[in-house]
Parts: sequence; structure tokens; C-alpha cells
Amino acid sequence: MADHRRPGIVAGAVLLTTALAGCSGLGRTAVGTVNYEAGEDRVVTVSNPVVTGCHKLLPAGAVRIENATLIDLIAYRTPDCTGGGTTYIATTLFNNIAPGTQPWLSYRWVH
Repeated sequence: MADHRRPGIVAGAVLLTTALAGCSGLGRTAVGTVNYEAGEDRVVTVSNPVVTGCHKLLPAGAVRIENATLIDLIAYRTPDCTGGGTTYIATTLFNNIAPGTQPWLSYRWVH
């Protein structure tokens, strides 16, 4: 005797998998804020930034970055998230540049 529920279960599983794969990256954000110091006494706060792509900082760059989100980030000294001299900033931590070094100009998420 054939099980008539099996094709329905398989079709449901395929539909659910397709829906999750298609929507998983859309609009995902790093819950929390990224705070950074740019120039003299200028603090910038970015709330719930998207987790995809490279995020540019202000042209002056940042001398301090605080990662108050739930996802780790990597800070770069270039505006396009490339090159060496990166800094890994884990969730809920911060980092300051060393005196005499270039500021950070961009960041991306570790995921």
C-alpha cells in the first residue's frame, strides 16, 4: 500500500528549504551598534548595520571602534576592506589605533 502523505511531505520540505535559502541573506543586520571616534571629539554611531558588504567610515577614518553588536568585525586601513594591517574586533569589545598609525577607514563582518 502506497503512503499518500510522503509526496506532500517531500514537497513541503523542498518549499521550506527554497524559501529559507532565498531569504536568509536579505536584510540581515548586526543587532546593536558600531560606535567610532572620527577626528577630534566626533563620535559616530551606526545602528543595526547590514551584515553584507564593506562599510566605509567617514573620510577622516576612525581612531577608536567599539563593536556593540552580536557579530565580530574586521577593521581595515583602506576604504574598500582590502589589504593588510587589519584588526579583529570581537563582539562587545573595542580597539584604539596605536599612536602614529593610520586610522581605520572601513570594516566588514565575520560570518
